[in-house]
Amino acid sequence: MAQDPIDPHVSPWHLFGAVMRHCRESRPNLSLRRAALALHVDFSNLARWERGERMPPAELVPALDQVYGAHGILTALYDKLTSPDTVTGSASGTCWANPAYPAGGDDMERRAMLHLLAGLGAVTPFGAVGSFGAQSEPLRQLLDASLGREHRSLEDWELACADHLHAMRTRPPAQVTADLLIDLHALHRQLAAAGPADAVELRRCLAVLSSIQANVLTRLGEHGTALRWWHTARHAADTSGDLDLRLMVRGEEAGHGLYGQRPPEAILQLVRDACELAGGQNVDLLTTEVKALSMLGRHDEALDRLNALHALADKGVHRDPYGFWKLNQLHFAESWVYAAAGAEEPGRRAQESLMKLTQDYQYCANVQLHQALCTVVRGGVDEGTRQAAAVIDALAPGYRTRHILETAHLVLRAVPQAQRHHPAPTDLRQALAADPSGNACTTRPYGGTSGKR
Repeated sequence: MAQDPIDPHVSPWHLFGAVMRHCRESRPNLSLRRAALALHVDFSNLARWERGERMPPAELVPALDQVYGAHGILTALYDKLTSPDTVTGSASGTCWANPAYPAGGDDMERRAMLHLLAGLGAVTPFGAVGSFGAQSEPLRQLLDASLGREHRSLEDWELACADHLHAMRTRPPAQVTADLLIDLHALHRQLAAAGPADAVELRRCLAVLSSIQANVLTRLGEHGTALRWWHTARHAADTSGDLDLRLMVRGEEAGHGLYGQRPPEAILQLVRDACELAGGQNVDLLTTEVKALSMLGRHDEALDRLNALHALADKGVHRDPYGFWKLNQLHFAESWVYAAAGAEEPGRRAQESLMKLTQDYQYCANVQLHQALCTVVRGGVDEGTRQAAAVIDALAPGYRTRHILETAHLVLRAVPQAQRHHPAPTDLRQALAADPSGNACTTRPYGGTSGKR
C-alpha cells in the first residue's frame, strides 16, 4: 500500500522524516514494520517520526542511521536541527526543535531548510556533498523533489546518455558504473510513472544506458552481470520499436563479447542473427565479424571480409545518433585483423589512421598490443611479449580493463608452444594472471620497469 507523501517544506522535522523515509525506501525489502522490529521500537512511533509528527530520541538516531542505511546522514541532519545555532538562526526565529510549529508560505523558511539539507555534507564523515558521490544521492533526490523537479526532461536524459558515453571512454570503469547505477535507478522510477509517449523515449534512453553499463561491466570482467545488462538493453531497444537502436545494441553486445565474454563462434551467430534482423550486413556488424574470424585463426576469411567491409564503408556509414559508432572502429578492426595475420605494413597504416581520430585510452593501449601481436606472429616472440608487458605496466591499475588484458592474451596465444616457457612470455603470462578480476595488475611484468614511458 502506498504511503501518504511527506512534504519536507512543512517543518524541519517533516524534512527529517522525509529523509528517513527516502533512505528506508531505497533499501530493498525494508518495510516500516521490519525497520521497527530491527530498532526495537513501536511501529506507530516510527511511523510518526517518518511523518514528521514527532522527533526521535537522540540516543536512537545512530541506530536509525544503521538500520536505514543512511551512512551518517540522519545523525548529521538531527544534530544540525537540534543545534543551538540552527534553532536561533532560522529565518522566522521559530524553534526548529519543535515539530509542531505551523506550516506557512514563508519562502525564506523553506529556503533555509533546503540550504540546511544541501549543506549537510560539511558535517558528515564523507566531506562535502559533491565529494561523496553515491552516498549523497538520497539528499540530491530529495532536493529535486522539494523543488518540484523529481523527474528529468527527455532532453536531460539524452544529455545523460552522452555524458556517460564520454565517461566510459575517459574514466576508470569502476567510477563509471557507480555513477551509471544512480541514473539507471532514477530512470526506472521515471519509467514507472511515465505516459505512453514519454515511455517510448525513455526506453530508448534505457537501452543506451544499459548498453553502456554492460560495456563497463565487461571492462571490469563482470561478465555474468554484463550479459544480464545486455539482455535488458536488447529488451528496452526492442520495446522502443526503433530498428536502428535494436541493431546498435546488438552490434555493441556482439563486439564486446569478444573480450572473454563469449566464444568467437557465439559472436558469429549473434552477428548472423542481427544481420537477419537488419535485412543485410552493416559496417558495425562486419567489424565484429572480421575480428571473430581472426580470433578463430581464419585469417584468409577475415582478410576477405575486411575487403567487403571496405566496400560497404565506401558507400557511406550510417552512424547512430547516440555516438557509439565512430570511424575509428573501422580502423581498429583493420589493425586487429592485419596484426593477427602478420601483415605489418597495412596494420601500421591502419594504426596511424586510428590514432589520428581518437585519444580513447583503450584504443591507445590496444593499438600498441596489436603491434606487439604482429611482432610475435612474425617471429619476434621475446620482443613482442616484452612490448605487450610494457603496455600493461604503463597503465594505471584502474584502467587495466578486460578489453586491454584480453588483447594482451591474444599476444600470448600467438606464441608458438615451444617458446611459451621463455622468460619474456612467462613474465607476461604471470603479469596477466596476477589479477584474475581484470581490475588491476600489480606484478611487475619484467625487469622491474618503472611503468613510465
